[in-house]
Amino acid sequence: MGKKQRRMARNLSLFFVCIILAPMLICGCSHFNGGFQAKPAFEEANDLFSQGNYMASLGKYQQIIEKYPTAGDRVLFEMGIIYAYHGNEQKDYQKSLECYQKLIQAYPGSGYRKDSELMIFNIGNVIVKDKTIATQQARIETLRQELQGKGNEIVTLRQKIEVLEQELVSKANEIIKLQKEAFALRKGSADRILIEKKERRLTLLSKGKVLKTYQIALGGNPNGPKERQGDNKTPEGAYFIDSRNRNSRYHRSLHISYPNEKDKKRAKELGASPGGDIMIHGIKNGLSWVGDLHTDVDWTKGCIAVTDEEIEEIDKLTPKGTIVEIRP
Repeated sequence: MGKKQRRMARNLSLFFVCIILAPMLICGCSHFNGGFQAKPAFEEANDLFSQGNYMASLGKYQQIIEKYPTAGDRVLFEMGIIYAYHGNEQKDYQKSLECYQKLIQAYPGSGYRKDSELMIFNIGNVIVKDKTIATQQARIETLRQELQGKGNEIVTLRQKIEVLEQELVSKANEIIKLQKEAFALRKGSADRILIEKKERRLTLLSKGKVLKTYQIALGGNPNGPKERQGDNKTPEGAYFIDSRNRNSRYHRSLHISYPNEKDKKRAKELGASPGGDIMIHGIKNGLSWVGDLHTDVDWTKGCIAVTDEEIEEIDKLTPKGTIVEIRP
C-alpha cells in the first residue's frame, strides 16, 4: 500500500479513537462495568483482543452473552468494535453494524445506545470511504498496466523515480537525525521537564538544551490551572518529580509534587480540596495498541499522558527531584 493509502487508512481509524478512546482509557465510566461475575471473562476477552487474536476474542464474547445475558449490551458493543477495528485483517463492517443494530433493538435503555448509533453513522461513512479507496487502487492498477505499453512515457517515469529517490534520501537523513537524538539521550539525564499545555507538548531539557519532545494528552478540561479535586484540569506552575511507580495501572507513572502552596491557597479560598495524584504516565494497561493516536483527545483526569514507549524513556531520563514546569 502506498503512502497516500496508508495515510487514508490511518485517518479512517481516527473516528474509532474519538468515539471509544476516552471511556476505555479511563475505564471508570458507568456503562463499562460488565458486572462482577462476568468481569474475569471480559478481562480474558480483552486480553485476547490486545494480543491480536480477534477471532478468539469474538468467540469469548459469544460465550459471555450466552452465560451472562444481562451483559449482552456491553458484549454487542465490544464485538462491534472488534469487527470494525482497522487492525483486524478479517474485519467485517456488516457484522459490526448488525451488532450495534441488535443492541439498539434489544436494549433500548442501554448506556451504550447513543454510542452505538454514532458508530452506525461513522461505519457507514467508512464503508463509503473504503469503496473510494478501492476505486482509487483499481485506477492505480489500470495505470500500471497502461504503463507497460507506453514506451514514450519513460522520461516522465524517470523524473518521478528521481523525485522518489530524493524522498528516500530525505527519509534516510531523518533516520540519521533520530539516531543522533537517541545517542544524545543515552549520554545523560534531564534536569527539567517543560510541559506546554496549549501546544500539547512535553520537552526534556538538560542544562538548557532540548533532549527530546513528546506529544501529550491532558485532562478532559484542560484550559486554566487546576482549582479543586475532580475538575479534570491539569495544573499550572512549578513542581518536581517526587516519586514514581513502575507497576502502574497506566504502565509507568512519575508523580508530580502537586499541590504546591499556591494551589493549596487557591483551593482553600474556594472552600474546596485541591486534589492530588497528578502524574506523567502511559496508556492504561491492555490498551497500548492505541499508540500515539491517544493524543487525538484529552482523556485523563488531570494527568499528562504519553505512549508506553515514551514513558519508559522519560522514566529513565528523569531522576527523582527533576523540576517540572507546567505552562498554560
